[in-house]
Amino acid sequence: MTSLLQLSQVRAGYGVGPDILDTVTLNIEEGRSYCIIGPNGAGKSTLLKVICGILAPRDGEVLFRGAPVGGMRPDELLRIGICYVPQERTVFPAMTVRENLMMGAYSITDRNMIQTRMQRVIEMFPILGERWAQLGGTLSGGEQQMVTLGRALMVNPTLMMIDEPSLGLAPQVADQIFATIQGLGDLGITVLLVEQNAHKGLRCADWGIVLDLGTNRFEGPATGILEDPRIRELYLGTTVAATKESDQ
Repeated sequence: MTSLLQLSQVRAGYGVGPDILDTVTLNIEEGRSYCIIGPNGAGKSTLLKVICGILAPRDGEVLFRGAPVGGMRPDELLRIGICYVPQERTVFPAMTVRENLMMGAYSITDRNMIQTRMQRVIEMFPILGERWAQLGGTLSGGEQQMVTLGRALMVNPTLMMIDEPSLGLAPQVADQIFATIQGLGDLGITVLLVEQNAHKGLRCADWGIVLDLGTNRFEGPATGILEDPRIRELYLGTTVAATKESDQ
């Protein structure tokens, strides 16, 4: 497969504080889905912020389609197809569902294209069609997450980074969100997911990456990471036997 995003020896941190990321090196291939797991404080969200331009790398290189993008602004990266969905559900509370989704199409002038993308979002999240005229601030947490993902899909991104999509959601709603994320590959979208529920996150990904102490410690096929006894005990927060029982 073709390399879409490459990070080489990337270091990053906040203000004058210590490095949160320490020589992270990754290769993200186009058309695949990736799930990043690791303990709290490992640098997972920081990594996404560096890629999407919220945080500039202190050292190292970030390449998108072979061109350097480290230090570019988020709006510049959005124009070339890099979209970031933060863990905070950033709906506009005083806008309707339709208006929230339209915010993802602010730079599109082709009305037919807007309509096509809007229809695709409604097909993925039918409940949003029922809530079309409802204000964003009155939606449930799960519905707000659907609006946030739908607005990102209006951009038609090449790379979609999603940070903790199941945070605070009921299990049934989270399952629906994961099913949608799993289907993004069918739309030609490369997915980079950070997820607190490592088991569910890895199950909807092709490739798993374990981040710890600011660097990537392991990576490989997601199913292999789930089945590796060392990784399950160290990073998935459970013993192998207990996990097997919960998976049944």
